[in-house]
Amino acid sequence: MALTARQEEIKQEFIRVRGTWSDLWEGVLRLDPEFLRAYLDLSAVPWRKNHLDDKVKEFIYIAIDANATHMYLPGVRQHVRAALKLGATPQEIMEVLELSATLGIHAMNVGVPILVEVLTEKGLRTGPAPLTEEQERLKAEFTRTRGYWHAFWDEMLELDPEMFAAYTDFSSVPWRSGTLEPKVKEFVYIAFDTAATHLYAKGLKLHIENALGHGATPQEILEVMEIASVLGIHGVTAAVPILLEEMENAAQGEG
Repeated sequence: MALTARQEEIKQEFIRVRGTWSDLWEGVLRLDPEFLRAYLDLSAVPWRKNHLDDKVKEFIYIAIDANATHMYLPGVRQHVRAALKLGATPQEIMEVLELSATLGIHAMNVGVPILVEVLTEKGLRTGPAPLTEEQERLKAEFTRTRGYWHAFWDEMLELDPEMFAAYTDFSSVPWRSGTLEPKVKEFVYIAFDTAATHLYAKGLKLHIENALGHGATPQEILEVMEIASVLGIHGVTAAVPILLEEMENAAQGEG
């Protein structure tokens, strides 16, 4: 079925503003073009202000879609394709994915303090133990390779230095041999920490501080958050194909 003049107008505006189009949007356009136009206005804010490079914007979309709390694979494909078209290298995109894979450590960042709290309440812990020479070395290595230290690592380092050492090695790979500049790495962390599917406030605050320290502007950080804020549209793009399919099934049943 051919698009109406209004639908075609909205589609062309979407392509002009966002620089991309996919089948994900076709069904939304046909069912409710004015909703798609309103989504375009919302999602286009960072594309109109352009504090971030277009390629970096695509990295942020990839970080939001590919992280373990969301895993929206149609979006990953769309934005990997767009990033490559904008000149991103496979190494840069792989680095975004590697940075996003660190999200899992938040199980420790959240869980270890609660463990310590319970141990203290039950009289099984009286206070932090002095760090050993090896623990001090691990702390220095993390600070050197990651460029910061935060108090939420203290208890993990104390209670399980082997886990901390392994995580330091794992999380430091893109910092030792990566291609993205430090502030862009921090943007990736900010993206998945601020996303509605994660909302890890402690990490978000830390990585905002780190990004500013690496020269990021408040406007750039706001654009990262603005990109993350449209994640809810995936409920629509995932469900509309089902709606269209069931509409067709219902129509055939009536026939």
